[in-house]
Amino acid sequence: MKKILHYFFLVLAVLSLCCCTGNNTQPAMDSNDTIISQDSPVIIDDTTVQGLIVYYPQFSRIDLVCETMPSQQDTSVIFTAEAAFTHELLDEFAHSNIDGDHVSGGQRYQGAKCKDNSGAFAWFDDTTWEFVHGEYGELLDSVAQAGGMGFGQAIIIYNGESIRPLWRDNKVTHYRALCEKDGHLCIADSRDEVSYEDFVTLLETFAPTHALYMDMGAGWNHSWWRDATGKVHEIHPIADKSRYCTNWITFYK
Repeated sequence: MKKILHYFFLVLAVLSLCCCTGNNTQPAMDSNDTIISQDSPVIIDDTTVQGLIVYYPQFSRIDLVCETMPSQQDTSVIFTAEAAFTHELLDEFAHSNIDGDHVSGGQRYQGAKCKDNSGAFAWFDDTTWEFVHGEYGELLDSVAQAGGMGFGQAIIIYNGESIRPLWRDNKVTHYRALCEKDGHLCIADSRDEVSYEDFVTLLETFAPTHALYMDMGAGWNHSWWRDATGKVHEIHPIADKSRYCTNWITFYK
């Protein structure tokens, strides 16, 4: 009888240990029961708004990389995507071919005039960033002095309010926006090809504080992110017109 009880308690102890170990290794869950990895450099939310895939880079710094897209071999890069519009399809790079003045690596450059640039985003080389609606020359001056980055684009949502009328037509394609949501920066992509008005409606449901358009279309939509194992995931494939791209907002771990 003593041997039976001994084996019983031994088995019970092993089962208890297994349960405890399992609980310590469970992945974290967000408020929508989406499984996320605690050490993932990019957290992905594809459940909050059906129709959107939202990427949250867990970054230490941001830059506007110009001329050449960041290499996938650079393991410090965790997310990169086209930011400002490219003015013309040129075989040679020039900062003047990026629509709107911009700041890259703390240096301010003069870009091409662009009537669609109704706002801008800037990161101040610390933990602060800013979205603006309207003229953004002073913002770029400030961010250049701080050694940060910034670029102009079409503002979609500012201070929680949609900007109407919509700045573009309803071409059906994939769309993307740089957003601030609950104090965090993120990139919101349409899961499928949609009209621009439908994309704005999806963003309104997502309800970011700010949303700024990011250049898209075949070639310009080529982008990628890095997972916790270091593996690179391409969001849209490289295309022939990708060689004309000029600038990329780039998040570093």
